[in-house]
Order: sequence, then structure tokens, then C-alpha cells
Amino acid sequence: MEVINALGRRKAAVARVFVSEGSGKITINKRDLDKYFPSSILQFIVKQPLNTLGVAEKYDIKVNLDGGGFKGQAEALRLAIARALVKINPEDKPALKAAGFMTRDAREVERKKPGQPKARKHFQFSKR
Repeated sequence: MEVINALGRRKAAVARVFVSEGSGKITINKRDLDKYFPSSILQFIVKQPLNTLGVAEKYDIKVNLDGGGFKGQAEALRLAIARALVKINPEDKPALKAAGFMTRDAREVERKKPGQPKARKHFQFSKR
């Protein structure tokens, strides 16, 4: 099997994934998954599409992660892995879509407006 690549985004995070047949090793920016994401919750998020299809030990995954925070990066990686698995086997798409792993979460940070302390918050109004 050749190397399959896919892209996942979430907030400011971008995950580029390269999937090949192997023993289930996930390498992120040349570091192991458990070194890059020490939190077991984030590791679980990353592995969700693999566990849903039961192929966690079948593929080696090499990842370039950039931008955003821990959670955004983990969710971008989840989307990228799900997209790569669908490229490998299109019959898996309904299962991943039902679990919600194929949807790009489009929510972004709203920009700060001038004359306000934040995007939506306003300075206190004083009548006198």
C-alpha cells in the first residue's frame, strides 16, 4: 500500500497526515503520540476514528501539526485521520460520519472590534 495523505483543520490548527500500513505507531512532529499529547483524553480523541473501525494496530501514521492549542490540534488530527481512512476504504465513511468524525467544525474565534474590550463585550455605559 502506498502512503495516503489527508488534511484536517480545527480553529487555527492544521494537521497533515500520512498513513501507511504498519503496526499502529502514531508520530506527531517526529515525537510519539504519548509524548506530544500527555493527556489521555487528547490521545483518546486522536484514536477515535481508528477505534471506531477497529484498525488501530493496522496503520502507521506520520503527522505534521501546526498552529492552535492542544484541543484544536487533537480535533484537527482526528478529522485528518478520518479523511485518510475514507480514502483507503470508502465503505467506512457511513460509520465515521455517524460518529461525527467527518464534519469540519467551522467555529473560529471572532475578531476584536475597535472601541470594545473584546469581540462582543462593551465598555460600561455611563449616562452622567
